[in-house]
Amino acid sequence: MQKLLTDISNCTHCATFLPLGPNPVVRASKTAKILIIGQAPGTKVHQTGIPWNDPSGNQLRKWLNISNDVFYDTSKIAIVPMGFCYPGKGKTGDLPPRKECAPLWHEKLLIQMPDLELILLIGQYSQKYYLNNKNKATLTETVSSFEEYLPKYFPLPHPSPRNRFWLQKNQWFEESVIPILRKKVTSILSK
Repeated sequence: MQKLLTDISNCTHCATFLPLGPNPVVRASKTAKILIIGQAPGTKVHQTGIPWNDPSGNQLRKWLNISNDVFYDTSKIAIVPMGFCYPGKGKTGDLPPRKECAPLWHEKLLIQMPDLELILLIGQYSQKYYLNNKNKATLTETVSSFEEYLPKYFPLPHPSPRNRFWLQKNQWFEESVIPILRKKVTSILSK
């Protein structure tokens, strides 16, 4: 695992497309029980090298009902985004994750994590990639159908402050889905 993580940290595969240069942000270990697959690092995460070290991460930890210490304990939780480096700025926010990372690295990482019990698929990019065309027409439909993907996958919306309107419009998510997510996460982490 350590050699693989070193190889990833030295990756320059798509350097010419990265406005801030390569800085792959990933955390994993052979003993991880939960894997979080998000989109790609933002500028703050790029600068610090700490995944989910931003308001989106604060919201995600709140949804999971776990502390920073537990969240960043790689023996329990692995963090592998769809794109490992900051992709750049678009018209309405950050660009989508680079498409090279997942096919290049994800399977190699998953093989090294035999104890995974749950994979959180955060946002449409990870859901489309991992649900193999079993995702629904919209993210809302996919998230509301989360039970279809258990026990392996748990699709979630992105916890970005930019999604506040989605959360306001879909109050069922925090009322009905989050309690089930918390119970599952607590059960896995307490083993």
